[in-house]
Amino acid sequence: MAFTWFQKNEEVKEGGQEKSTGFFNRLKKGLSKTRKVLSTDINDLFAGNRKIDDELLEELEELLITSDMGVRTTMDLIESISKKSSEISGADQLKKALKENILALLNSEKPCPQKITTGPLVIMVIGVNGVGKTTTIGKLAAKFVASGEKVIIAAADTFRAAAVEQLAIWAQRAGVEIVKHKDMSDPAAVAYDGIQAALARGADVVLVDTAGRLHTKKNLMEELKKIKRAISKKLPEAPHEILLVLDATTGQNALSQAELFNDALDVTGIALTKLDGTAKGGIVVSICSTLEIPLKYIGIGEKIEDLQEFDSVRFVNALL
Repeated sequence: MAFTWFQKNEEVKEGGQEKSTGFFNRLKKGLSKTRKVLSTDINDLFAGNRKIDDELLEELEELLITSDMGVRTTMDLIESISKKSSEISGADQLKKALKENILALLNSEKPCPQKITTGPLVIMVIGVNGVGKTTTIGKLAAKFVASGEKVIIAAADTFRAAAVEQLAIWAQRAGVEIVKHKDMSDPAAVAYDGIQAALARGADVVLVDTAGRLHTKKNLMEELKKIKRAISKKLPEAPHEILLVLDATTGQNALSQAELFNDALDVTGIALTKLDGTAKGGIVVSICSTLEIPLKYIGIGEKIEDLQEFDSVRFVNALL
């Protein structure tokens, strides 16, 4: 079945609107720390009928940086607010202006998705250890299955102890096949065999897991490039997507990781995990505005339905 990454798959609706509302409420709860900064603390800025001036903008700048917006994104927002300062006379108007500007940053022009003409959709999933790569793959597999796709997982993280076993458990939960080799096998060979199996069995989607840590960053990047070449050797158009999984709780470090992986592999999409309480939500805005890479998924918990396609409007409404 040929489709693009952005094609909306029908999800299994457990309670329909109630399920969607439940996710929004959990997202809102997960963003509570940032929400306090961008709501209560902004209200405090206008105590005593203050007007927007350089001093107030400086205090706002500090609040935005504290919420993990990043310096560059914060500067862009402050510049926009400064231009509208004559129209802003209170906290509600400032929050409305911030909402509009943040939404514009989140919805900035993104590269067009690659169209798939032959064979399965191949998604190579990358990221450092501990960000939730295995869990994300399991949840994605379940989502594709729920929308009627046949999925194969290629367990190409052969270096981390128990990585294959953990992935096998998720594959079983999702009801999908897994292609695996012995520990310390050549990861590129596993990926190649995964594509071969998908072509032979008529699979619609292949999710390729990869290592998140080797001896040095250079070795890791070279290993990932080798996997990418092996996939392309078997299916010239693939991988169609290179999905980078990032941990929201690492803040600006997540942005540094994204830049590192993108330089080496041309990342096409990001899944941001662990937006469930300890993270500062500004990192989402920072990633979207700084990198020309679409944020495709956000995760707020361990359940399959806790990984959702990123909705910028819903996110901003939860943030402010």
